[in-house]
Amino acid sequence: MHRPIDEPMRPHPTTSPDPLGPGASVDPAQVDPRVLGALLDRHGWRRRGGAPGRYSRWTPPGPGAGPGATSLLVPESRAFPDCEDLMGEALTALSRSAAPSAREVLTGLTVPSDEVRWWRDVPPGPSGTVSWAVQEQLRSAARQVLLAGALAVRGRAGYHGARHRRQAQASLEGVLVGSAQGGRGLTAFVPVEPGRAVTARLYHALYATREAVDYQRATGRPEAFDSAVGAGVSRELTEALVSLVRGTEGARIALAWAPAAGVPEGCAARPEPVEFSPGDLPALREAGARYLQDEPSVPVRITGTVVRMRRSGPRGAGTVRLRVLAGAEVPHVRVALDEEAYRTAGHAHLVGLPVRVAGRLESRGGFRRLTDASGVVPVQVDEAERDRLMKSLHENLGFFGEACGPGD
Repeated sequence: MHRPIDEPMRPHPTTSPDPLGPGASVDPAQVDPRVLGALLDRHGWRRRGGAPGRYSRWTPPGPGAGPGATSLLVPESRAFPDCEDLMGEALTALSRSAAPSAREVLTGLTVPSDEVRWWRDVPPGPSGTVSWAVQEQLRSAARQVLLAGALAVRGRAGYHGARHRRQAQASLEGVLVGSAQGGRGLTAFVPVEPGRAVTARLYHALYATREAVDYQRATGRPEAFDSAVGAGVSRELTEALVSLVRGTEGARIALAWAPAAGVPEGCAARPEPVEFSPGDLPALREAGARYLQDEPSVPVRITGTVVRMRRSGPRGAGTVRLRVLAGAEVPHVRVALDEEAYRTAGHAHLVGLPVRVAGRLESRGGFRRLTDASGVVPVQVDEAERDRLMKSLHENLGFFGEACGPGD
């Protein structure tokens, strides 16, 4: 069963319940010193000397970098004689460090991950942090941005609706999210396996969106958004960016690749943050409306099980809801049927069989409705699946008896 978009993302699957918690550990023998150095540099740690060609010394960023602060000795490579001992000491020091960036470095070592960072320029509260509601807005927008990237991996469309949503959400289940101090920022750690396709697609889609917005603001013409669909831009992404920027003085998104996995083909090694401002909102909203209007309906032949039936009386046409088994990348569809087809669907359900129906999957309503339905026929299934369907029927027999009407 797929999870709704506003449900919190689950952490990476690791041997520890919390890859950043006190019980988490990283095997020094499995860590490449060059990867650790790259992560320290990315997260603002300062390299302060060391023995050239042998090891380097790192201290944390910010106020914690004064006298007595955590200091890490990191070998230049595994060829250093005491490499494993130094790596063990460095990892232990990181796990005990009070610097927030230390936890992020450990996360990148626990499971190789690409990082997606969001910042929102919002006024601080009395304590220097933003309100809980504002933080929730950021988390919701971040989830929408990642989901838009995951949808684009499964197909390029101006509007995805309910299509591919279950698979897209499943590909994000391993994402770990951590908030920055003050609540204005958020970081998502997206595992390289299977998330690299999502972050690479998101890279192209964000830059294409930025270019399309610039073009529309400069010329007043929206056609740049049409070609941007090929890069992964969609209504889902423009709506996510509207949610991210709305109520702020500006927002930006930055990506950083997992050092252990290298740079994806066609992407910059150190991507510049992509920035959006309130002045971009009209173009983003117009593009979203354009995508919604222009996305065509799709001819399909769906196989599904009847889960709901409704009509106004004991005779005549009615509407059924199907749980889709094959033929379309949506979980459920509603289908309006004439009296004969409605009776066929009811009888198929009563004997524990799915039905097959042809029609057009309408973009209006998110591709959840099938129109011009024809050719409704029962479909034979194996005994195990039929027994499961019959069990479902007996659990809901009263409902279906009422829904089908006394004459059926």
